[in-house]
Amino acid sequence: MQLVVARIGRAHGIKGEVTVEVRTDEPELRLAPGAVLATDPASAGPLTIETGRVHSGRLLLRFEGVKDRTGAEALRNTLLIAEIDPEELPEGEDEYYDHQLIDLDVVTEDGTEVGRITEISHLPSQDLFIVERPDGSEVMIPFVEEIVTGIDLAEQRAVIAPPPGLIDDRAEIASARDEPSAGEDPSPREES
Repeated sequence: MQLVVARIGRAHGIKGEVTVEVRTDEPELRLAPGAVLATDPASAGPLTIETGRVHSGRLLLRFEGVKDRTGAEALRNTLLIAEIDPEELPEGEDEYYDHQLIDLDVVTEDGTEVGRITEISHLPSQDLFIVERPDGSEVMIPFVEEIVTGIDLAEQRAVIAPPPGLIDDRAEIASARDEPSAGEDPSPREES
């Protein structure tokens, strides 16, 4: 099974290094020197990582055969793809690969069917499940512990405890001021 682990960014310096946007929770395993990665587009690879280092919070890689800025810049926006065993599991107990989560049924804690996970969106602040509802519409569910209360790979389902308004239109509206009820005079009253 193939897994996208990074996207090559701009060239860094003049000796062939590139910045990379990491798309794996295990960069030390997937992006280590000596790793051979397939690419998208395929014509750019395969690429073998020669060196890697962190500079100002960004991962920089140099690939075998890429010795100058021109060669590095030619790789910009190329996706790096690692071949992994489909049976391999992440190191952490509550960690999952995207392919393990795609197609899971999503149900609420009381068993109400919500839909099926069709995509995982990786955002800087959190990951989102893109869930296709039975009617064909989509809903986005933040993959956070407070909302996704359980993942059961054996049963092929994700259990959620959605706050009001996440998957339905019953949002609770909070206001800093009290609204007058129907027929009530909204003007302030003086005490006697």
